Amino acid sequence: MKINLVIFITSVQEKKENNRQELMMKTFESSFRPVKGDIVADPGFHSGFHNGYEIVKVTINYASNECYVSLTPLVLEIEEIKIEIYIEKLEANGWRVVSKEELKSM
Repeated sequence: MKINLVIFITSVQEKKENNRQELMMKTFESSFRPVKGDIVADPGFHSGFHNGYEIVKVTINYASNECYVSLTPLVLEIEEIKIEIYIEKLEANGWRVVSKEELKSM
């Protein structure tokens, strides 16, 4: 089954114009079916914030043999690292930013 992990990341700065938010996705094939409440570990996650994200929603499309897995959102309130660096780390580990156009077609 095609598994699509989805996470929303936002940075909360004092100045609103400096805020950044991204929806990111990582896709892979797996015979393992994710379940709400599971904790997902990934080398792209920064250990300074957590060791994994909790699955909060699983949507399965049996017709297309794929699954969308929503992970707990991450809000960077106290930024040990900049959100841009966090996103770069995720991208280096197979995650990608989802465009608004792609989001509309999901």
